[in-house]
Amino acid sequence: MRPEEFIRIMDTAEKMKCNTRHSWTSSGRHESVAEHSWRLCLMAYFARDEFPEADMDKVLRMCLLHDIGEAFTGDIPAFRKTKSDQETESDVVGRFIASLPELYRSELGGLFDEMEALATPEARIYKALDKMEAIIQHNEADVSTWLPLEYDLNLTYGVPESHAAPWLEQLRSELIEITKSKAPEYYNKQP
Repeated sequence: MRPEEFIRIMDTAEKMKCNTRHSWTSSGRHESVAEHSWRLCLMAYFARDEFPEADMDKVLRMCLLHDIGEAFTGDIPAFRKTKSDQETESDVVGRFIASLPELYRSELGGLFDEMEALATPEARIYKALDKMEAIIQHNEADVSTWLPLEYDLNLTYGVPESHAAPWLEQLRSELIEITKSKAPEYYNKQP
């Protein structure tokens, strides 16, 4: 790869550090897209032993690159993202991939197709971890940063994806308990 191509790709990736997400950190600031992706990679790394049958190097690549579209579009929270937003993000990712040298174009094109289809264990693991990272971050933030709809969303977000493996279901169950402990006055009065 020519140095100027490499620098162009790094310039795009840098936008992930600039673009913030809806989530707040425990120190009271908005999390960046890059920070989310970094911790998602860390989660995949430390979950390796739970998925001996999976290609966890592929899962790591999925985690690393899954939000590259947000370098162009910024973050739109899942509860606000429309079909049009998803199509726009898919389009910019496609253009970004098409601009890459052939080796990376082929690899990443296939990787994003696999992630979109969610038909492989690796894609399902990545997707479940992505949802779990959002809940972990949400639980680490002060409850004052939660929107009213997030009290219930925190209990349901990522539950279907967690069914990809028993360990993911255990993780999601633990996250539900942590969520409930964050706002007992809300959850204890629910039917």
